[in-house]
Amino acid sequence: MNTAQALVPTATPGRYLQQLCKHFAHKRPVTFDEQRGQIGFTIGDCRLEAGAGVLKLSVTAPDAAQLAQLQDVVARHLVRFALREPVVVEWREG
Repeated sequence: MNTAQALVPTATPGRYLQQLCKHFAHKRPVTFDEQRGQIGFTIGDCRLEAGAGVLKLSVTAPDAAQLAQLQDVVARHLVRFALREPVVVEWREG
């Protein structure tokens, strides 16, 4: 499995975690609470964790192409939801 993580500094990590999970819950299997979440995609999984001033994203996919696609989907949605503050998602593999 291929994996990547991103630590996204934000004043409201729990809010974005819940927003992402609620958004994808309409079409994907999702579990979440205020601190942790998991979204199951057909191409892999995304785990989210809200910490003090940071949202941790971890994605896992069977191959590099699907990992890149999953990274793009998660990052684009987070950036779209973060209208009030510019967020930067920098993935690191491994």
